[in-house]
Amino acid sequence: MRLNQLLRHQPTACPPHHRVAPHLPARTPSPTSRHRALMLLGLVLLVLLTSERTAHATPTVLAIAGSVEEVLGNVRNWLMGILAALATVFLTIGGVRRVFGGGDPGEQEKAKEAFKAAGFGYALAALAPLVVTVLKGLVGA
Repeated sequence: MRLNQLLRHQPTACPPHHRVAPHLPARTPSPTSRHRALMLLGLVLLVLLTSERTAHATPTVLAIAGSVEEVLGNVRNWLMGILAALATVFLTIGGVRRVFGGGDPGEQEKAKEAFKAAGFGYALAALAPLVVTVLKGLVGA
């Protein structure tokens, strides 16, 4: 084809499944619209939470303890559980650092510190019943 034929040449229409939609830039929400959306969400949550509480004004008891001894026993159990869980996390972190540290002395030292923290946590968890016994003696239960 010659140049003038190319200029006059009309391209053939593509089938609909071959057509590509023109690229439209993504619309980013403005800070004011985000602010309005968050305010609306907060208002809806506030209405939902307050409407139920004002409709039913009956008192709710969250915990019933029969005695001070029962409360201190529960404190001991929670304290032991939390301390043992944290100690297990530190033991795991220390083990991972030890294995993946390779020959790096800094990582090996950090692993040792994590192992020490885990041992300290397990010791405190084991001593929790003693602490509660001392508290019982102070309270007089």
